Amino acid sequence: MHMKFAVAVPTFNPGFNWPQWISALLASGIDTRDVYIIDSGSEDDSLQLSIDAGFNVQKIDKKIFNHGGTRQQVVDELKNYEIVVFLTQDAVLTSATSINSLLSAFESPKTGAVCGRQLPRYEAGYIEAHARLFNYTKKSVINAFDDVNKKGLKAIFLSNSFAAYRITALKSIGGFPDNVIFGEDMYVAAKMLLNNYNVVYAADACVYHSHDYSIMQEVKRYFDMGVFHAHEPWIRKEFGSAENEGIKFVLSELKYLLNHAFWKIPEGILRTLCRYGGFRLGLLEQKLPLKIKKFLTMNKGYFK
Repeated sequence: MHMKFAVAVPTFNPGFNWPQWISALLASGIDTRDVYIIDSGSEDDSLQLSIDAGFNVQKIDKKIFNHGGTRQQVVDELKNYEIVVFLTQDAVLTSATSINSLLSAFESPKTGAVCGRQLPRYEAGYIEAHARLFNYTKKSVINAFDDVNKKGLKAIFLSNSFAAYRITALKSIGGFPDNVIFGEDMYVAAKMLLNNYNVVYAADACVYHSHDYSIMQEVKRYFDMGVFHAHEPWIRKEFGSAENEGIKFVLSELKYLLNHAFWKIPEGILRTLCRYGGFRLGLLEQKLPLKIKKFLTMNKGYFK
């Protein structure tokens, strides 16, 4: 089934991996006129590389970038497309069929959004690799609203590092939120389920994407996650607490490290404590001074 789709990618100094990213995308056979780059003031050579590749490039001020609002701006400007595929600048397609595998889920008219599988980078460490192996399994899943009681927050798992949306479904639920610290993908997935669309995880649609976060970066990422949940309390009310899924993750990580890198267990425990502390501080964000918020966040521009 042929569906007209666009690929949209926010960029900001993607660095030396950008040529590899472009090559992987071009290998899929996509028409470069269907690729939209939204650049927030890159100072490396990526902007020229994107132009040379034949992509549509739009420049915006990094001060106005927002994870939800900027993506919705792109969707609003897309004409005559049925699907929009979002990638991040560090998510590299593993094969020429990755995008087609993602799009195949839309053969069902019930499908509102699809998330692909993220594999750890070749150079990923044990803790970094486990995070991907835990969240992105080998089995594809179709999540519907009826699955919420059983799966809780896992039913709305979605990542814009590699995800696709049926544009009519996206517009019917109001699109991406216009001002979120991050989590715009989870927000939309929740709205999709509440409006009787399915959210699909396509395990055969893969990208290489993982992060070697420092412990402080872990704190900041989970602080932002806490801020998101504090500002969108309806998600926890409708789909359950993030802490429940966190406990499963911690137990899985300890088991993985015990079997593959037991010497990393103390670091794993320390990271768990820091993640949880960051998340709890994020939930209390409105009580914190602005300077503390800007110190604890990965998204300083969110706090005006």
